[in-house]
Amino acid sequence: MSKVAVVYWSGTGNTEAMAQKVLEGAKEAGAEASLFTAAEFGADMMDEYDSVAFGCPSMGSEELEDSEFEPLFQSCESKLQGKKIALFGSYGWGDGEWMRNWEETCKGDGAALVHDSVICNNAPDGDGEAECRDLGKALV
Repeated sequence: MSKVAVVYWSGTGNTEAMAQKVLEGAKEAGAEASLFTAAEFGADMMDEYDSVAFGCPSMGSEELEDSEFEPLFQSCESKLQGKKIALFGSYGWGDGEWMRNWEETCKGDGAALVHDSVICNNAPDGDGEAECRDLGKALV
């Protein structure tokens, strides 16, 4: 059975709602899936999981949240080589630049992105929720 970690940071609850749908999708596909906030997860846990979904909203001038999530993600980067991952997050402005930059970082780290990243403008609607579940299934 595949082990999946869904790791996220959420300020308003939108990215948390997305994380719940990613978790549902992974479980629907038969994975043993666990949900973690950025504060609950660490790079030392990366090897325990076959794949990891990372979720973070766009902050500031389209960048990752920098007090909790970005330091966590940076600590995990050395473990991304060959790791199956997927990215998701919400935004309230901009055009998704933070996600494109994040994808490029992950590709540069050698990660295997298993699904197109999912971004939702504010709270996920029905289509966004379905995309999040599909992203979770792709991790299995």
